[in-house]
Amino acid sequence: MNLKVADISKQYGNQLSLNKVSFELKAGEIVGLLGPNGAGKSTLMKILTGYLKPTSGTVYYGDLLLSENLPTIQQQTGYLPEHNPLYTEMYVREYLHFHAAIHKVAKTEVERVIEKVGLTPEVHKKIHQLSKGYRQRVGLAAAILHNPSLLILDEPTTGLDPNQIEEIRQLILALGKDRIILLSSHILQEVEAICDRVIILHRGNKLEDLLLNQMRSSKKQLIEVEFDLRVEEQFLKTLPNLFKVENVYDATWELTFDTQEDMRPVLFDFAQQNGLRALKIIPKSKNLAVLFKELTAN
Repeated sequence: MNLKVADISKQYGNQLSLNKVSFELKAGEIVGLLGPNGAGKSTLMKILTGYLKPTSGTVYYGDLLLSENLPTIQQQTGYLPEHNPLYTEMYVREYLHFHAAIHKVAKTEVERVIEKVGLTPEVHKKIHQLSKGYRQRVGLAAAILHNPSLLILDEPTTGLDPNQIEEIRQLILALGKDRIILLSSHILQEVEAICDRVIILHRGNKLEDLLLNQMRSSKKQLIEVEFDLRVEEQFLKTLPNLFKVENVYDATWELTFDTQEDMRPVLFDFAQQNGLRALKIIPKSKNLAVLFKELTAN
């Protein structure tokens, strides 16, 4: 089942939270939804779950229009909110049986999901006795109990320690093999490790939608250089293949070159020819953090 979002806008009074956002997701994709606070990520996810109605635009799940088939589509959607609301006085198995009854899912599925998310050692406990990592597993178990085609995860690893993050990461990767996963996170390294693709929102607008493999294979190279003296930006713009110049501080610059040729020797020669010394020349890979900063700096 594909998910198609077409020109979705959401307005609260005079504030435009989403502005004609469009994209399409396919089964087997894990897609990162990124953006600064206030970018519209949570609003978009709530629209996709049917919790909010868009001001304009359409959402299709396969051939079904969300606004006309809400109960049917919600049966195919799993959602883990950022703050993961749980009935903490219930036992783990009791809580999941409660969810199974809501979704009219056989009790045998509860045991399957408990094993799948690694909750077996903790099923005898009440939820308030669990660590944050195991509470996240309970939330994930409830979200996938009815075997949804679409799984929406809002900050699924927030507050977890490194070991717990790795465990949840592996679980998400396993779940993403046969369904659509839309994952929102502020941890960009986590998104790079898990996702096949990213969609970046800023002030309600979609700024980017790309496969991470495309970003990694980009021929652009980023180099940080520090000179012994301060130089003018216009002076640096005489460098060959220069795509972008950014002053980090004082005599330190980030230079982006549109070439796969190693530009470090060129920078060294450039400094010598102009009476400068290059105190450091450090290649920096073009990663998601760099791209995010470039797109959302203003």
